Amino acid sequence: MAAIRPNRGILVKHLILIFVVLFSVTFLNAQNIEFKQLRYEEDYGRFTKDSTVSFYENIKYKPFAAGKSYISFGGEVRYQYFWFKNPGWGTETEDQDGFILNRLLSHADLHFGKKIRIFTQIQSSLIVGSNSQTSPVDENPFDIHQLFFDFTIYNKLENQLTLKLGRQELAYGSQRLISVREGPNSRQAFDAARFVFIHKKLRADAFFTTYVNTDKKIIDDRFMDFSSQLWGSYIADNLPGQHPGLDFYYLGVKNNAVFVDESGIEKRHSFGTRIWKKGTMLNYDFEAVYQFGNISKSKIRAWTVSLNTSARLKLNSYNPVLGLKTELVSGDKNYDEHQVNTFNPLYPRGAYFGLASLIGPYNLTDLHPYIQLNINRKCTWSADYDFFWRMSRQDGLYAVNGDLIHDGRNIRSKNIGSQLSTDISLQANPFLYFRLEFTRFNPGAFLQDADMGKIIYMAGVTATFKY
Repeated sequence: MAAIRPNRGILVKHLILIFVVLFSVTFLNAQNIEFKQLRYEEDYGRFTKDSTVSFYENIKYKPFAAGKSYISFGGEVRYQYFWFKNPGWGTETEDQDGFILNRLLSHADLHFGKKIRIFTQIQSSLIVGSNSQTSPVDENPFDIHQLFFDFTIYNKLENQLTLKLGRQELAYGSQRLISVREGPNSRQAFDAARFVFIHKKLRADAFFTTYVNTDKKIIDDRFMDFSSQLWGSYIADNLPGQHPGLDFYYLGVKNNAVFVDESGIEKRHSFGTRIWKKGTMLNYDFEAVYQFGNISKSKIRAWTVSLNTSARLKLNSYNPVLGLKTELVSGDKNYDEHQVNTFNPLYPRGAYFGLASLIGPYNLTDLHPYIQLNINRKCTWSADYDFFWRMSRQDGLYAVNGDLIHDGRNIRSKNIGSQLSTDISLQANPFLYFRLEFTRFNPGAFLQDADMGKIIYMAGVTATFKY
């Protein structure tokens, strides 16, 4: 396949758009504006006609029907540049110039009174300059990313029950199992029927969904594609304060899966719990999941436990944070045993171990110390060093999306390697975010024995504008 080099005309247009965005943001009024990861959770119904005094606030809150209803607009423009040396630990085509990712999200949020609401969002994800085969995660030119209907069934005495029906993003807990997939170029969505019950101290979701399998054409993502199904419930503490937050959940999936020792239609059940505390001097997040079910003719018995703990030290103006993450993720115990022990993270964060996204949480032992410094109120520096081992010698190494990187057969070593990452993040204002990062992955004995022994270097720059 011939290399695809950046088109100068396209790059110039992108730079002009960036300049327009940076110039325009100086005229925006950020008062009372809070952007959330799930944009449909933003609430501008608290505005009134008299409080929307600027052009921007009129975009966020446009009343009609004598002020009983309103429409709100918003979106995001994100540019990323990445450069890799020795991709695939030396097994993939080298690219000297790097590549550019561009993502556009734009939404409209229409509220009819207090009970009915329609939310729609389009997504366009493009890649420029890549010399390798791209996937829909990198490139999906234009599609309907979200389109769902809300109906508030009950709303009294601090209790609210809502039905959400249609295409929507899902994110639960730490997003280790169900995530919006923020890191990659294309975010993920589900066609879902979801009941959401909210009490003052409790939130409970129950849902049945089909995963939206994206393609690289225009408006071609099929609704209700039953090839990948997700159902379950998630119960979470809605107001964690001085006491820890506590989550319980059940998740069921049915889809096609491929592991080292088995492949076929997988039906897997996950029971999990999460105990967490944040916003204090000492923060922690503990999660444990057990899975069972079957795939083809084999039983599934898998598990994972994870812990992320950190402490903020008031030693100086930098307020350093010292932290340690660790994960144990089960792998297959024996070949040809008709039992699969490989944990399936379902629909996890795309940038699971940093934006380099080199390996995924399957058959893994991970030890991950990190440090973070607040350079000032807007700028943060962080660094981490991640050590990876295979949990089982009888299982392989997997990518974040579940693709098998190497089956691990006839390799005794468990040592996958280590990854050093560092980044500087700048939240210039509520609208603009910048990030500069660098990653170095040093292959261990396992990758060297698999003829994947070159050090990977990655450098990346991210610029995000939200409105």
